[in-house]
Amino acid sequence: MSNDDPSQNGDDNPSQNSDDPPTPDPDDRWSQYRQRLIRLGQTSVGERILIALSALLLSIVVGTVLVTVAGLMATCRSPVLTFGSTTLCYDPFYVFNRLFLGALGDPFAGGWSPLNAQFAATLRETTILVFTGLSVALAFRAGIFNIGTQGQLIVGALAAALTVLWAGSLVSGTLALLLLIPIGLLAGAVGGGFYGAIPGALKAYADANEVITTIMLNFVAVRVTLYLVRNHFADPTSQATQTRTLPIEGQFPSILFDPRTDFSLLALLLALAFVGGVYYLLEHTAFGYDLRTAGIQPAAAEYGGVDSARTILTSLTLSGALAGVGGAVFVMMTLGKFQTGIPSYGFDGITVSILAGNNPIGAVFAALLFGVLKSGSNVVAFATDVPPQLVGVLRGLIILFVAMPEFFRIIGRRLATRQGDRQATVTAGGGADD
Repeated sequence: MSNDDPSQNGDDNPSQNSDDPPTPDPDDRWSQYRQRLIRLGQTSVGERILIALSALLLSIVVGTVLVTVAGLMATCRSPVLTFGSTTLCYDPFYVFNRLFLGALGDPFAGGWSPLNAQFAATLRETTILVFTGLSVALAFRAGIFNIGTQGQLIVGALAAALTVLWAGSLVSGTLALLLLIPIGLLAGAVGGGFYGAIPGALKAYADANEVITTIMLNFVAVRVTLYLVRNHFADPTSQATQTRTLPIEGQFPSILFDPRTDFSLLALLLALAFVGGVYYLLEHTAFGYDLRTAGIQPAAAEYGGVDSARTILTSLTLSGALAGVGGAVFVMMTLGKFQTGIPSYGFDGITVSILAGNNPIGAVFAALLFGVLKSGSNVVAFATDVPPQLVGVLRGLIILFVAMPEFFRIIGRRLATRQGDRQATVTAGGGADD
């Protein structure tokens, strides 16, 4: 006689047959994903470089497929390849050759010189992006999402231009050569720092969300500078919305490179000096330790006596100052004047910071990659028939593939920190949810 009582058969779940697969636990699945992110956050520098190179190679493979498919669908007069009735309009290998090697000025071509104009354009973009990448990285290290670097750069650029124009009317000769560039850089730092302090104060003392305030202040910066230049500081001899040209003593000198390239090695060396300064500030000073602790472990920082409001305000002020210096360099190196419609260096700086893992030294290499892509995109547009929209897709694809592992690594580090905090709390005798 069979026993139909499940409790007698030792079955703890009468509604499920013993032969059925167990139902996956969503919490357990999330725990596995979290542990994988934590392991990713603990990767070494060598592993991160290998991951970045693999991601770059994969993005090129995917981009090659996209260019090939687009080339098969497009119509052209001079196809690069014809087989039967099918034509291929774009050569994917040549496209990527122009994108990377073209940005360096064809280093494998005969008679190549590192002082060529295209390499100067790449270094010019890199120089500005180092400043904006540092600006975003410093704020991110403090746990603050500064999305307003573009606005801070614009304000710093206008402050630098107006200050140099004013000071240039007071001094001349050797004195102007010695004073105008430092004064312009200082004015850019003050202008950008002041504009960064506004969302910093709102977050520190009014608990306003810095993402919203910094994004809104970007638009305010664009409109206010447009009004000021158009109505009060416009160049009367130009139809463009711009200030008068800065005196030659207030512009970075072109060293080794052709002056027409609008690039100065002195500005690049200044950017590298700021990289070293920010790295030392974050890694070897008490303020840097407080800033990093507040960004990673805000509760522990508060318990340890860190003034969170002051740290928030200071970090956003310094972040804005770095962006302002970048704006000053853009005005005094590239344009020679302030002009509305400044490129989106501030938003690109967010990507540079993520690519660098918010590391000041890594920002140099991330900015160089970004500079190569921006400069190389112009080469592709001139040297091939590939539509600019497709070139933009390729550039975005490379950035996405390279940035995503670093983005998840940052998340993994934060999850590891929170897990360590909970374990420390339990060890100290508190509950896991304390």
